[in-house]
Amino acid sequence: MACCDFSLYPYAPNKVAPIIFLVVFLLSTVHHIHMCIRHRSWKITGTLPWGGLLFIAGFAVREVSVFHTHNLNLFIASIVLLLVAPPVYAVTNYIVLGRTLYYVPYLSPIHPGRVISTFLGLDAVIGALTGNGGARVANADATPSEISSGKAMLRASILLQVVSFLLFILLEYVFHRKCIKAGILAPRSTPEANKNAQKLRRILYLMYVSSIIISCRHIFRVVDIWQGAEGYLETHEWPFYVFDGAFMFFNTLMLNIWHPMKYLPNDNKIYLSKDGKTERWGPGWVDKRLFLLTFVDPFDLAGLFMKRDKEKFWDREEEHPIVGAQQECGSADKGTEITV
Repeated sequence: MACCDFSLYPYAPNKVAPIIFLVVFLLSTVHHIHMCIRHRSWKITGTLPWGGLLFIAGFAVREVSVFHTHNLNLFIASIVLLLVAPPVYAVTNYIVLGRTLYYVPYLSPIHPGRVISTFLGLDAVIGALTGNGGARVANADATPSEISSGKAMLRASILLQVVSFLLFILLEYVFHRKCIKAGILAPRSTPEANKNAQKLRRILYLMYVSSIIISCRHIFRVVDIWQGAEGYLETHEWPFYVFDGAFMFFNTLMLNIWHPMKYLPNDNKIYLSKDGKTERWGPGWVDKRLFLLTFVDPFDLAGLFMKRDKEKFWDREEEHPIVGAQQECGSADKGTEITV
């Protein structure tokens, strides 16, 4: 068989679809970059353009690959890029939920900063397994032993992704239930009083929908890996464009329309008072334990067992200035600058 007749794809790959997805992800990514600049939120939502760039690169390489179906390097590059891109959107959810917990610290099940460090640590392991496993499975020169170990890595990474995200959804649900019981999300009598509660409701619903979308993609990958190279999902192209393409585009488009920074403060020292209406400037939530301990025990179970008291700055909210009032004072006093 001639080199040009050989194809690494088990189907005739579509030559138009990669261009379509490249363009729509490009438009979404440009908007995310604009929003990051506008809200100065690179630390919070900077992963959105990063995930978009990975998708753009992945579909660009795939478009070249479908015209050179025998080229192993292009084939592997497209697979790896499109495998690692969706988890980046999951990282966005970790960061946004962490910032939401900073916003309502007295109802947070764990230290808000530990959401990011714990789930990012798991994602680092997942990313390493995915990258190495995908490269071994896609390598036509790999030995049967290497291919087998690559499949094992991919299975482990996908399962770990599912478990990690289920734990994340559970954390979000526990926080949501605590907000409901505390009356933070209850409707207020006036639009002004209801404004902050409405913003909190929207960010929670946004995280739920995004989490479900990403979980569906993870489940698709679990089934795909378990079916193997001869399975239906691997031998047909449309499932890839539905779950890795359309689902992920819907997720990023949703975050374009309802951008998280429309509902959350940029500074994690701003928190919502227990009345559910007033935003105040607090000292921020500082965990005085060693970083390694916060990573190993993000829920501070040792502290609960030892009955160690935590600094509850929100119980002294009368000492903390109201956000609008402080801004007004800052505008009256030119010598005082407030960083938001």
